[in-house]
Amino acid sequence: MRARTLAATAAVAALTAAGLTLPLAGSAAAASTARFDFNGDGYVDIAVGMPDATVDGKAKAGYVSVIYGGSESPYQSTGVISQAEAGIPGTPEAGDRFGSAVAPVDVNGDGTFELVVGASGESLTSDQFKDEGTITVLDDSEWNIKGTTVVRGTSEYSSIGHTIATGDYDGDGDTDLAYGENGEEHGALRFRPGPLTADPVTPTTVRRYSMGGITRDLATGDFDGDGRDDLATTWKGLEDSGTFITRWDDQATPAQWWADADRGSALAAADFDRDGTDDLAVGLVQPNPESETTHCADRLGGALLLLKGSKSANFGAESECITQSNPEVGGAAEDGDDFGAALAAGDLNGDDRPELVVGVPGEDVGTVKDAGGYVVLNGTENGLHGGLARSQSTPNMPGAAEAGDRFGAQVAVGDYNRDGLWDTAVSAPGENAGEPRSGGVWFVPTSAEETYPMGKSLTPFGFALPHGAIKYGEVLGH
Repeated sequence: MRARTLAATAAVAALTAAGLTLPLAGSAAAASTARFDFNGDGYVDIAVGMPDATVDGKAKAGYVSVIYGGSESPYQSTGVISQAEAGIPGTPEAGDRFGSAVAPVDVNGDGTFELVVGASGESLTSDQFKDEGTITVLDDSEWNIKGTTVVRGTSEYSSIGHTIATGDYDGDGDTDLAYGENGEEHGALRFRPGPLTADPVTPTTVRRYSMGGITRDLATGDFDGDGRDDLATTWKGLEDSGTFITRWDDQATPAQWWADADRGSALAAADFDRDGTDDLAVGLVQPNPESETTHCADRLGGALLLLKGSKSANFGAESECITQSNPEVGGAAEDGDDFGAALAAGDLNGDDRPELVVGVPGEDVGTVKDAGGYVVLNGTENGLHGGLARSQSTPNMPGAAEAGDRFGAQVAVGDYNRDGLWDTAVSAPGENAGEPRSGGVWFVPTSAEETYPMGKSLTPFGFALPHGAIKYGEVLGH
């Protein structure tokens, strides 16, 4: 088990003595700035889930690692955080998929973040194939990592822990949890109010989907500008789909505030046009099969739908579609690119306007199939515009573009080296596929002087992780 370092503890003391605090995760005002600092040293860290990893010989038992931020760049990983460790609930079993989703959360508002981890294949009976699923909060605040299970699946194959989000949705000051739950016929969006402790709390159903419905992604934002967290959800069923926003009223009752028939595979929320309301980006948007209309008719290679926030009930009245066919957007729109398969928003250039990092994991680099890449769409006074494309073949990016790398499968942003500019983390779970330690995450710093600053590859081989580490970067917390 990894112990917190004395340097990290000293750094926390220094920050406190200087009167510096980190923003709380449970408020809408901080939602766009709060980032994951697991060891309390003041640097943003990167959480990596590996649900397909082998633990103690158990295939797909899964584990999590945390890459620490540092003054030059992110550095050593925590190693393995799995259910084999003392203090982590459960035991590693084949198919548990611990690390199915990871999300940062500041449970008690002390500025040191906990980590919410889903185990979508966890079975709660003697039958290991029932896949009820669990969601656990990992805490590193007392020298050794400890875990608390805060939600358990209530039915066979509910597979909770695959899609999760956090925020103070009901406005009571405690961080809450939203998550998708599967069912034999009907999936659902569920809500577990805070505080996220071991005390028994009965989750509520926010919405039940039609036949075969599953939650594809969730995003927290303040879409109406009232200073409170709202929840965006995109989902898909067998013959139905859509995207909707839920708000909680003053009695802490959830209600659907806005809905649209188009769905996506990824969501991101940020106030791109700086009008006081968060906008919603829907990546890899697709139409509802039962609808005759769609926002994005041109979807060659993948499309991104941007819905403008509003302080009235007219959310989404202004929208635009962005593809790689748009002028000044890097790359070219080609079938199978998956433009928008992953999204992350943050102010990368220090101008107080968020940028949007768009993963394009199916991008061909020259004749190299599915090598992957990503595009940074620039924040302007009119919203998103243009965008520089990067891959493993661009200058100062370590490695080489290889078939099946799927560079850009996941993206995250944060000021990992604490130089005042947010940086980018980009994963390539297909890197070195077939090897016992495959996949990787690339740290790409933002520079005020260089268009292509030197990146750094962070791999399970470089971190000397166990041989069961595969598809490193398949899941990133953001």
